[in-house]
Amino acid sequence: MLEVMEGFPVDVLAVRGSGRISAGDYRDVLVPEVLRHIERHRSMRLLFWLGTAVEGMTPGATWEDTKLGLRHWGDFGRIAVVTDIEWIVNGVRLFAPLFHHPVRVFPNRELDEAKRWIAKAPS
Repeated sequence: MLEVMEGFPVDVLAVRGSGRISAGDYRDVLVPEVLRHIERHRSMRLLFWLGTAVEGMTPGATWEDTKLGLRHWGDFGRIAVVTDIEWIVNGVRLFAPLFHHPVRVFPNRELDEAKRWIAKAPS
């Protein structure tokens, strides 16, 4: 399940995952929110929190994540991924240098630091 988190600047989309995240979660929650943010702002910042309540992601969810990133490659200002799930940490770190914007991975214990970093106005 994916749900939007409140209390962030208007150009920040913050999303929390729990349970088993599916392709439907991307299609029904994340993609519409990303498109709404892009329509309202030239770029957007994304905080994606996959905390201790996440049981995993289906292969379809992983594919939807890949498609979203490729379709909107230039629409993100910066991305913070907060998780302790090792394969996600490694995947984000592998692809982060390919993005033209800052991408950081934070462990769950540094969620507050990730929130501060993503909320910081772009320089």
